[in-house]
Amino acid sequence: MGRGNASGHGTSSTRGGKGQTARSGGSRGTQRRGFKFQLQSTPKLRGFTSLNTKPAEVYLSDLEKSFQAGEIVNLTSLKEKKLVSINAKSAKILSTGDITKKLVVEGIACTASAATKIKDVGGEVK
Repeated sequence: MGRGNASGHGTSSTRGGKGQTARSGGSRGTQRRGFKFQLQSTPKLRGFTSLNTKPAEVYLSDLEKSFQAGEIVNLTSLKEKKLVSINAKSAKILSTGDITKKLVVEGIACTASAATKIKDVGGEVK
């Protein structure tokens, strides 16, 4: 704001010289231009993340090591033996490895090949 030359706030009114920043709204405009470049340079986020949690994976070889013959395998027993995380909502048995003990699997998903291996030994999948 011009207050007259005698006040010390006259002529260019403490705005420096001429140019964009001396004009009204000029300082705001430069900020926006920089932000637009920043927006354009950030990559677009594609796809989405599913809300359904994936089941914890358990191998047949792990069951062979940590369970005795005739034991029941369920989510709580897997958590007790620390084969899955305490926070795991579900588990799935994969057919990696071999099994020789009869086990009863309850309330846990199995791959088709894992289920056949368990049944071939004499175990059950419920």
